[in-house]
Amino acid sequence: MSAAGAAGTLTVTITQLEMTARPARPAPPPPLARHLLMRAEPATVSFYRYLYDTVGANWLWTDRREWDDERLAARLNDERTGVHVLYIDGVPAGYGELFQESAEVTDLAYFGLMPDFIGRRLGPFLLWSMIDLAWVRPIRRMTVDTCTLDHPKALAHYQRAGFTPYAQRVVYKADPRLIGLLPRTAAPHIPLAG
Repeated sequence: MSAAGAAGTLTVTITQLEMTARPARPAPPPPLARHLLMRAEPATVSFYRYLYDTVGANWLWTDRREWDDERLAARLNDERTGVHVLYIDGVPAGYGELFQESAEVTDLAYFGLMPDFIGRRLGPFLLWSMIDLAWVRPIRRMTVDTCTLDHPKALAHYQRAGFTPYAQRVVYKADPRLIGLLPRTAAPHIPLAG
């Protein structure tokens, strides 16, 4: 759990994880509901902001909120970026964003479920789908970061899928609810830092 640091500041521990070989074990079963995992080619800025903002609000995601539309559009139109959306019965249930950092390294830049779909066992299916998509290329390494603001099961979830931690650091982040990036009611499970 993150703790409040100086007034208005959250203390956040970031764990960097890696996977250096494609997992040999089978993927979890797909959802029982009608489902479709589809790449948004490319994702539009407004659709991406909808996904990012809806998935990330309860985890205090702000990095992409701070990007202007031009910068975000450049990232989304970059051929190294792949935004993959999981639909359940026609409704966006979550997404993963892969970024090809180099010929040998793919990063799972963002990953998460829409609030209405948390707790329905879709996380493992979506994560394994993203892992499979990353390893389609002849990479040597897949990376992902998680932090103490993310879902409490995120780190264990990544480790169960085959990622191993290789670095950890502590950062101090202005509480986005106190500077107007998110409503004060976002992430009620994380105490306000002010």
